Amino acid sequence: MRGMREPDLDLQAPVGDEVKQTTCYMCACRCGINVHLREGRIRYIEGNPAHPVNRGVLCAKGSAGIMQHYSPARLDKPLLRVGERGEGKFREIEWDEALALAATWLRETRERDPDRLAFFTGRDQSQALTGWWAQQYGTINYAAHGGFCSVNMAAGGLYTLGGSFWEFGEPDWEHAKYLMLWGVAEDHDSNPIKLGLGHLKGRGAKVVAVNPVRSGYGAIADEWIGIRPGTDGLFAFALAHELLKADRIDLDYLVRYTNAHWLVVQNPGGADDGLFARDADGHAWCWDRDANAVAPATATGISPAVVGERVLPDGRRAVPAFQLMAQRYLDPQYAPDAVAERCGVPTDTIRRIARELAAAAFDAPVVIEQPWTDTHGVRHERMVGRPVAFHAMRGISAHSNGFHTCRALHLLQLLLGAVDTPGSFRYQPPFPRPIPPANRPGRTRLANGALDAPPLGFIHGPEDLLVDADGQPRRLDHAYSWRYPLAVHGMLHTVIRNAWAADPKPVDLLFLFMANMSWNSAMNTGETMRWLTDKNADGEYRIPKIIYSDAYSSEMVAYADLVLPDTTYLERFDAISLLDRPISDADRAADAIRHPVLDPGTQREGRDVRGFQSVLIDLGARIGLPALVDEDGSPRYTDYADYLVNHERAPGVGLLAGWRGDGTLHGKGPPNPAQLDRYRENGGFWTAEVPASARYFKMANRDYLQWSQGMGFIAKAEPVVLQLYSETLQKFRLAAQGHGPVQPPDAERGRVAAYFDPLPIWYEPFEGAQLEQTRFPLSAVTQRPPFMYHAWGSQNAWLRQITARNFLYLHPDTAARHGLADDDWVHVDSHHGRITVQCRLAGNVQPDTVWTWNAIGKRRGAWKLSADAPESAKGFLLNHLISDVLPRNDYANADPVTGQAAWFDLRVAIRRAEAGEVSLPQFAPLETRAASNEPLRYGADFRSARTARRGEGKP
Repeated sequence: MRGMREPDLDLQAPVGDEVKQTTCYMCACRCGINVHLREGRIRYIEGNPAHPVNRGVLCAKGSAGIMQHYSPARLDKPLLRVGERGEGKFREIEWDEALALAATWLRETRERDPDRLAFFTGRDQSQALTGWWAQQYGTINYAAHGGFCSVNMAAGGLYTLGGSFWEFGEPDWEHAKYLMLWGVAEDHDSNPIKLGLGHLKGRGAKVVAVNPVRSGYGAIADEWIGIRPGTDGLFAFALAHELLKADRIDLDYLVRYTNAHWLVVQNPGGADDGLFARDADGHAWCWDRDANAVAPATATGISPAVVGERVLPDGRRAVPAFQLMAQRYLDPQYAPDAVAERCGVPTDTIRRIARELAAAAFDAPVVIEQPWTDTHGVRHERMVGRPVAFHAMRGISAHSNGFHTCRALHLLQLLLGAVDTPGSFRYQPPFPRPIPPANRPGRTRLANGALDAPPLGFIHGPEDLLVDADGQPRRLDHAYSWRYPLAVHGMLHTVIRNAWAADPKPVDLLFLFMANMSWNSAMNTGETMRWLTDKNADGEYRIPKIIYSDAYSSEMVAYADLVLPDTTYLERFDAISLLDRPISDADRAADAIRHPVLDPGTQREGRDVRGFQSVLIDLGARIGLPALVDEDGSPRYTDYADYLVNHERAPGVGLLAGWRGDGTLHGKGPPNPAQLDRYRENGGFWTAEVPASARYFKMANRDYLQWSQGMGFIAKAEPVVLQLYSETLQKFRLAAQGHGPVQPPDAERGRVAAYFDPLPIWYEPFEGAQLEQTRFPLSAVTQRPPFMYHAWGSQNAWLRQITARNFLYLHPDTAARHGLADDDWVHVDSHHGRITVQCRLAGNVQPDTVWTWNAIGKRRGAWKLSADAPESAKGFLLNHLISDVLPRNDYANADPVTGQAAWFDLRVAIRRAEAGEVSLPQFAPLETRAASNEPLRYGADFRSARTARRGEGKP
């Protein structure tokens, strides 16, 4: 009615007596949250509208952080095993005893051989600390979860673009007109993607989802392409074929920003074959058509050739990298009609998508009226870009061909001129980095016992590998060996088997943090549990000692000898650091902290827990690690908060970039004792805007590179040449062909030569290639639920109300072929094992694929769930079917370039089973403190207290 208006609502009104701001930890999104407290208890969690990640948006997981904090599964005190491993029998001990025992084991192991400590962490978000600690300890056997998760994505991007998908880049949400989502589930960076997709669709942009399963983001996409798992690279090559054939590529972009015009030596059988032609100072050559002679490839004022064989001044022959690329992908084997059946994508669809990409990129370029200056000093009056953006995640990464698939997507972006231009994929600070990044993995120990560099880094050539004199792996996980040379995240999934097998040598102590290695973070769960409990003939465990730290009683707790109880994320300090996994967006650098909004000593009677990071620093000081003690042997840092403020990775560069020095310096500056206070006053985060002139073309933008150097992100303000053709990969191929001082063992030569192609390739995923596919005709994959994250989310009382068990989902046509209906029980067989589960029919899946939600199935007795909890009775894992080694039992079930776990290569067969009561396999219940079968309630006493106060006339 006239005169009426919407009421003024205070949507951020406190609902308690105090509000504290910190960072969520219910997934990898790392949103800002406001935690409303009443009388020292959580009343409500909401999104922080000022936070750069989520701008107030919060998902079900974040809101349910209340029940994560108050979970019955929280550990209360340190535990010392008293029964057999795997039984779950412990006695509670005090921290003094626990730390003394852990320090003794760590000290003895370091004195014997630091490499006999295997230190591996899960989804911890503090790798800047844990990797540095491992370096001080002196062990090469350190890694985090990335080999399970995203190393193909990281390595494929960092060796091609100097940045990557995932958390190091994002689509240009403001200007993109065409977005392709490749293998994107709803777990990582979820709230920013939701915001971005809403913005895109509001502007009328087209969203295309490429994924075997249509859920979440794919469900709201304008088009779903239900591709067969593991064939995304083949699909990308078909698109490239069409673009090249139609001459719909951005040749100017390729010459300006990539090595497309660099001359590649053509000398088959020679030691320089496939390397770039260079002058005496090592500078790459191109062919200047105007001068009809070689010229520096990075020179200005020349007209580089991109095709044609040329004779170099020394008589060798060379061709531009672009010609090699075009010859490969114009081959008829990559034509749409040649790949359509294998991909499960119709020929006409492939051709149409190629036309749509070209039209979006070239028919209506985005123009921003913003002058900028490139690294040659040339001023550009406007920023002109291609409004085609890609975003990709685990669906393309978790395959044995995933590294080259990631590179294939980047090649497609480069052909379109769609990397860090208006409307395309954009780098997030501190990226881009040099290609490859400068830091190599630590190889030798210094006089004080510390490694000469962090255990994880980037291989530049065969000389950087961690192999012995015979070319065999030095690391427990076999990362950085000839088997998996570019394993930049390590290979967590190979650790348990290799520790059991003493390959390459025995370990004395396995130290794990937040890595549920006996259950949902295991490939081959049954064997993994056996390896953890297996004994030598003398009755001693083959893995002598295991220390495990977690906040909750996960399945892995039962296999530890000593358990160090961690806090919840609301009781601890954390750094979401630019040295680790930043929360920047394309227009600003950002980092954040978590800080204790609750005191762990007051949360439950008898509970005595400590943040793992502080425990790690304490242990390091107790055993005298070099950078953790002062000259007199006293601890350098009192706890993790002290470390965050006072530790410098390089002069002026710490874990946190904001408010350094006197509080006015950002990026670089001396430690500031009040730094954490400044973060808390600012909502727990810090940001620094990228200058307007520096927001695009970051790889060659003078203002950005100088800003990045000033912030301490890069050492030199030099351009990053995007690698259409990878000379790093070719160096490995030459070594395999018998060239150079460092060569692989004979057994590895063929493998290295095959998979270290300097241009992206596609090959059949290994499991499918090694099996008779008529026996195992279906692919099986998992999707991360949008409402849960890893195992610790699926024990949350509120989130369990969304679902407390999972089904095997299959297409109705697939069900009809097997005579199956909703709720039928099915046997699912792989070459490795069998599960028996209930199925459901769903039209949102590619017909040759079955799928389920990930990490919902639980082992009886774990997570303090009731004995008859649906998660353990009918929930299940595909992990039971996934082997940690290939069917031929020769290599890990992993990508041969990076060692990425090939979770999604799984091939299965299904058939009807007799109706059952529980899913199979089932394992003996863990003998842990039983949970109550009573409903878990929270908040009712707040209502009672409010009613009582109102009765007393109080608000």
